[in-house]
Amino acid sequence: MRRLAARCFLLPLLALGAPALSAQDAPAAAPAIPTISTVKVTAASVPTPEQVLAIPPAMREMLQKQVISRSYSRDQRLQALVEMIFSQHGLDLQYDADATYTVSEIWQHQRANCLAFTLLFVTLAREAGIQARVQEVGQVVSWYQDQDQGVVYNVGHVNAGVDVGGRYGTVDLDRNVLYDRHGPQPIGRERALAHYYNNRGAEQLADGDLSGARAFFDAALAQDPEFASTWNNIGVLDNRLGDDQAARTALDTALRLDGRQSAALNNASALYRKLGMTAQAEAMQKKLQSVQREDPFAQYMHGAQAERAGDLDKAITYYRRAVRLYDTAHQFHFGLARVYFLTGRLQRADRELLRAQELGGSMQQARYQAKLDSLARWRAQQAKR
Repeated sequence: MRRLAARCFLLPLLALGAPALSAQDAPAAAPAIPTISTVKVTAASVPTPEQVLAIPPAMREMLQKQVISRSYSRDQRLQALVEMIFSQHGLDLQYDADATYTVSEIWQHQRANCLAFTLLFVTLAREAGIQARVQEVGQVVSWYQDQDQGVVYNVGHVNAGVDVGGRYGTVDLDRNVLYDRHGPQPIGRERALAHYYNNRGAEQLADGDLSGARAFFDAALAQDPEFASTWNNIGVLDNRLGDDQAARTALDTALRLDGRQSAALNNASALYRKLGMTAQAEAMQKKLQSVQREDPFAQYMHGAQAERAGDLDKAITYYRRAVRLYDTAHQFHFGLARVYFLTGRLQRADRELLRAQELGGSMQQARYQAKLDSLARWRAQQAKR
């Protein structure tokens, strides 16, 4: 069975004055899949919740034939559902980062991003009698291509949770994602739909369709009025429209709902500075720095940036802080080992690599063992010299 090489970037949190979509812009490392042209969106063309999740007749027929009729066992149906979605004789789903589609659109285009896949999977699983739910992760770090070089700190992520006979599991397109300490948390239908509308609004805003973006953001708030991510994005939209007061109100609302949201803190600081409210801007910046000091993912990303810039001592400081805040993340220990090695602190590099190997589990054992062997060979060569 083929697996999707997917990167999942959800809950876009936009940045004031930025021409790009996200506050953490993802490098262009996704598979080269042609994008489908878009049209300007009106409020009337925003799909209803029922339309977002509607199963087209042909897909329902395939589900009945390839999944439901094959077995009464929920475990076997779960395996059959995964096969149906990804196999060539089924849906043959392909990953597309831009494909925030409805279930019907996924059937039509055979493409989906992480959010669309999760909605599809949960909808079909429930139709097949499998207990499934949408799950939300507050923060993640995703690794793409080479873990040594490519990392993306993302503010949010969703996946599917399943319960088969009391055995719980997670279905996630991104196998290279590190969840925050809270891990995936179940969310209801309204919040899941708010994610969909929020993503679509961010995509429309990136395309320059401000009225379309507004329509989708309004639809997101209709599902979940306390969705801080959407309020942040509305603040960016109002800022681009030149309505500073409305932007301030939206960002203040986002921070009232989630006072530790880095994107909203950053955007509010920029807006206050623009309005000449220097004291308020500096207060927001200090709060942002305070939040990031306690955020292991932010510390890791600062370390990665310092490492790429060649400031290895600063990278060590950030990586050590990330490890102190989240000691069981093998990726953080590996980053620290890497810069220790580059600065000639070989015993410390050895120790961190061993810790990374210990925490990484069976899937990372071979990778880190190869790194340890390489380090041992290099040290032997240095000893001979």
